[in-house]
Amino acid sequence: MNPDTLENLRLELRRGSLVLAVLAALRSEQYGYTLRRVLAEHGMEIEEGTLYPLLRRLESQGLLASEWREHEKRNKRFYRLSADGRRILVRLLADWQSIDASLRTIVKEHDHGTH
Repeated sequence: MNPDTLENLRLELRRGSLVLAVLAALRSEQYGYTLRRVLAEHGMEIEEGTLYPLLRRLESQGLLASEWREHEKRNKRFYRLSADGRRILVRLLADWQSIDASLRTIVKEHDHGTH
């Protein structure tokens, strides 16, 4: 097996999961550093070079709102879900739950030799 193939597939799987994780985590307002920490605490490590472009993209799509504020004597950009972001998150979570249930069934059937 080509190790690059596995790594590319892992990255592809992770990419969509990160969008969902970021949207879900931003149900409560956070700035970049705390968002990274919350994601990492739940096993979703993300590099700054991945997170900030993702946040900008989600904001340009109208899913996030942000504002600069002073916090602990420093200006920080705080992010939160927009109204559209909340509606999209509900739909994406329903889709993810459906996909998860299907995958669990497929894996379970395969593990038990029924197919």
